[in-house]
Amino acid sequence: MQPSSVVPSQPDKRTARLAGFLYLASSLAGVIGLVYVPSTLILREDATATASHIIASQPLFRLGLASELISMTMFIFVALTLYRLFKGVNEGLASSMVILYLLSVPILLLNVLNGTAALRILTDTHLATVFDKAQLEALAFVFIRLHAQGLDIAQIFWGIWLIPFGILVYRSGFIPRVLGVLLIIACFGYLADSILVTLLLPQYEHVLSQIARIVTLCELPIIFWLLIWGVKTPRREHTPA
Repeated sequence: MQPSSVVPSQPDKRTARLAGFLYLASSLAGVIGLVYVPSTLILREDATATASHIIASQPLFRLGLASELISMTMFIFVALTLYRLFKGVNEGLASSMVILYLLSVPILLLNVLNGTAALRILTDTHLATVFDKAQLEALAFVFIRLHAQGLDIAQIFWGIWLIPFGILVYRSGFIPRVLGVLLIIACFGYLADSILVTLLLPQYEHVLSQIARIVTLCELPIIFWLLIWGVKTPRREHTPA
């Protein structure tokens, strides 16, 4: 008897589910720090109102910064776990996948520093004796805007790491190919939101950004597939010996 294909081992299924769990947990932490907190506290064109919201809700703002750090740290382990899962498919592509994501890490660390600087400026009593309130609010708002720009830069790497990831999924044979195609589509959503919307066509930001973010949702199916199913076990076909 000769099996028609190789069945993934049980550790691979556990590795896949671990990757899915870490992927989901880090994404949820990211939603808190990168979506919920900014949408709650930050008004993009109003430095005074933004400063008032941050001062009045310091615990929430600090939670957002902590969530960014947690999400970033956890996602390093997502990338490493995915490397373990896919290195047998193509080790070069698996290495490229990890490297491309890790390039975003120093950007994100600096980004958290920008948020911390804004909080420090608004709450430091010594600074309040040197600068007037409007100056402090304006300076803090500069760091808030730098934080947003830092995310735009990081999104470039959040996008392009999905290309080798998508190719690996497509070639793997143990995860549906359509999920690999969706990852590559999601890549262009991140790139559009980062480059096209922010740098090239800012006048159409409201419309294009909504479209780009919908496209990035194509990344979600792989998370739930890894978490729930892990890897697909091919059927064995037997022929008479």
